Amino acid sequence: ELCRAALWYSKNIKIENTTMHGIKALRECKNVEIKNCHIISPEFGWSVDTVKMEHCSAESEYFMMRSCNLDFTDVDFKGKYSFQYIENAVFENCRFDTKDAFWHAKHVVVRNSIVKGEYLAWYCEDVTFENCTIIGTQPLCYCKDLKLVNCKMEGADLAFEKSHVEAEITSPVISIKNPYSGKIIVPEVGEIIRDDEHALAEIICTGHHNKPNSFKTSCFTEPVCGENSTRTVTVL
Repeated sequence: ELCRAALWYSKNIKIENTTMHGIKALRECKNVEIKNCHIISPEFGWSVDTVKMEHCSAESEYFMMRSCNLDFTDVDFKGKYSFQYIENAVFENCRFDTKDAFWHAKHVVVRNSIVKGEYLAWYCEDVTFENCTIIGTQPLCYCKDLKLVNCKMEGADLAFEKSHVEAEITSPVISIKNPYSGKIIVPEVGEIIRDDEHALAEIICTGHHNKPNSFKTSCFTEPVCGENSTRTVTVL
């Protein structure tokens, strides 16, 4: 439990039914399998290549930073600054309670998961959320090639700022700010902010949702930056 900096520079590791409570475990390793483990380890899993994690719980800060080729299934995580700078990863049936997660991440898919925490996935590239619940303020800003498929958003304000995004959202959103390109399909939006001439993404409000206390604000066509041009918000 008190072991510090366990398992550095190692290959072909299998860890099962283990409690890992030492700081800075697992660094610069390759080909790691972790199953049925309980992890409390700040700075866990830095610069690791190829990790398969199943049925685990973890608490950490800067969890898995700069790691690649990750395959996570049924993982509960709590902490801050998780999955920053990761590449080539798939997460399924996971539950994450974390802030500043997935910053600068590339080539990531998150499926059937709950992701809670503010400032989700800023500056990410080629990241897809499928059938997920996303909870928290100011999510998904400054992203490239971002996709949301059949996702629910809660507490999401100032979402998608300066992002290039294709999104299908199943719940009302508090506010959307200056999405740069793509299409956002959403039942309702409380506020649409467009004060950037580069914010050209299409926002389609369907009006179809199952939440009884949804926003009353209508979608509309609004001027941009005091110019004569407009950006169209479609209401279906």
